[in-house]
Amino acid sequence: METTKKKRKRKKNNIKIKLIVLFIITIIIAQGVSYYEKSLTAVDSNAPTEITLEIPSSSSTTKIAEILYENGLIRNKLIFKLVVKNKSAGNKLRAGKYTLNTGMDIETIIGQLSKGRSSENTIRFTIPEGYEIKQMAEKLSKEGLVNKERFLQLTSDKKYFQDKHLFLKELEDGQSLEGFLFPSTYEIFINSKEEELIEKMLSEFEKIYDKEIKPKMKEMDISLNEIITLASIIEREGKVDKERELMSAVFHNRLKKGMLLQSCATVQYVLGERKEVLSEKDTRVDSPYNTYIHKGLPPGPIASPGKSSLIASVNPADVDYLFFVLTGDDGTHTFTNNYKDHLNAKPKK
Repeated sequence: METTKKKRKRKKNNIKIKLIVLFIITIIIAQGVSYYEKSLTAVDSNAPTEITLEIPSSSSTTKIAEILYENGLIRNKLIFKLVVKNKSAGNKLRAGKYTLNTGMDIETIIGQLSKGRSSENTIRFTIPEGYEIKQMAEKLSKEGLVNKERFLQLTSDKKYFQDKHLFLKELEDGQSLEGFLFPSTYEIFINSKEEELIEKMLSEFEKIYDKEIKPKMKEMDISLNEIITLASIIEREGKVDKERELMSAVFHNRLKKGMLLQSCATVQYVLGERKEVLSEKDTRVDSPYNTYIHKGLPPGPIASPGKSSLIASVNPADVDYLFFVLTGDDGTHTFTNNYKDHLNAKPKK
């Protein structure tokens, strides 16, 4: 009889425990639902405060959530992201300058960002692919966007930006930002400082680097400086995107064989002008950047490579070409694997 009583008692205790656990779970769920619902509401609807902020171009939902949270406009970053996902609004959020307030709930904020209420106090600028820093400084100065001397000073040494852009720490001390300011079209606030323009270009480079370059570099015995230097040469030598991976193969093959790269673009960088035809004297100019007299890659990039050249630098075509020469009116080249064919491919004068 005692055994039966014990079993009944144990059964009752188990039921009590299950009820208690169920009660606790119910409370947790209720609190979670309550917290979720509260997170959807305005941070301060009683005394709304206006806040002006900027959503940079190409910002992810995570980045936007961080900006809103840091400015005290939302209660929870994760819940903001969940709402955006549930509303399929991720691709609708637009970059720009916004004036929001703490009296807006999450749905209102998402609605405002989807409308793209960008401020009229912005201006766009474009950096063409293949530009050198000195060309950027000249262009931006003429457009009234920067002080030329300050821009050149800030871009002359990576130390000014390496604490925020950690990839710069992989470069040599004192190295400039040549090659690392991504060429594209940007939107900035009027009266933005030189640092802000440079930050935008470095951030855009970093996105391409993290996604397209860094994973590939792990498979190659080459440094960041070397791969961007190679990409800059491809940028300056190439005329059409479809040939960039072939050019990359030519330079990779020459490096492996210990051949001179003999890139006209590197000599043009030394000369400070883009001569259509180099003289024999030009190709003998004394500079570590002259790949006609020095083996290997030059000390650093010679221009800012675009996305196609950056990707090509770590994705050389699987070919044995060692030479190329401009032969097409459309900017195309003829590629060969021996010097005799290379000479025969040259356009007859």
